[in-house]
Amino acid sequence: MNVLEPWYADGPARRRALAARIAEAAPDVLALQEVVADDLRVLAADGWRVVPHPCRSPDGVGAALAVRAPLGRVRTDPLQVSDRTPRTPWCGVAAAELRHGEPLGGVLVVHHKPSWPYGFEYERERQALRAAGLAEEMLAESEGRLRHAIVLGDFDARPDAASLRFWRGLRSIDGVSVCYQDAWECAHPGDPGLTFDPGNPLVRAGDMPLEPGRRIDYVLARCGAYGPTLRVTACERFLVEPVEGVRVSDHYGVLADFEAPERSPGAWV
Repeated sequence: MNVLEPWYADGPARRRALAARIAEAAPDVLALQEVVADDLRVLAADGWRVVPHPCRSPDGVGAALAVRAPLGRVRTDPLQVSDRTPRTPWCGVAAAELRHGEPLGGVLVVHHKPSWPYGFEYERERQALRAAGLAEEMLAESEGRLRHAIVLGDFDARPDAASLRFWRGLRSIDGVSVCYQDAWECAHPGDPGLTFDPGNPLVRAGDMPLEPGRRIDYVLARCGAYGPTLRVTACERFLVEPVEGVRVSDHYGVLADFEAPERSPGAWV
């Protein structure tokens, strides 16, 4: 979830409402954008293992991955892919190996935050390629410890954008292809599921008052040769409605649940 910088729209009230709803939902993994150092301290004090993204803006805004499970290897990349990328100073990716017991096993979680401007799809393509490559390297180096990979975050691109088509296995870039299952599309086929919605007053009050509405926040599960290795059991938008009159962000979050299948894809019973 992109939680909106805390100095906009009564940030303290929004952060209190966010904390209450996160505690209620009790997720195992959080991928948060537009967080600051105080947010990370609050997460750490609450017992989260926090992996900050490699860069922040000059005013301290960035992104972070936070997990409950024990951490293995961690890697980050600032995703500086062109001479325009420095104009989006806190883009980047953070990847962490989570150590789970059976039946799930090891999971690689990748928090991806590409460049945001409308006209930066070239950068988002290159950033997707680099982030996917980082994931593949970590999976290969794990020598089988990692059975699954999940990529999540604010991708700033619609499902039909080139970068998302790459992630979803619908196109290649520079001779490279991957395939990840879109949890929302799996749970709600054909539903636009807007996460940056002009019906949200904070969108109209923000920097993009003419925003037509897009789904730009995702949870994606990696596919092996025979399809996804995890089953999507639920996927819903998070914090669509105000909490006691408080709009938490100009984005809606995406909350997805996964479970290990009864048997591995690729083997007949």
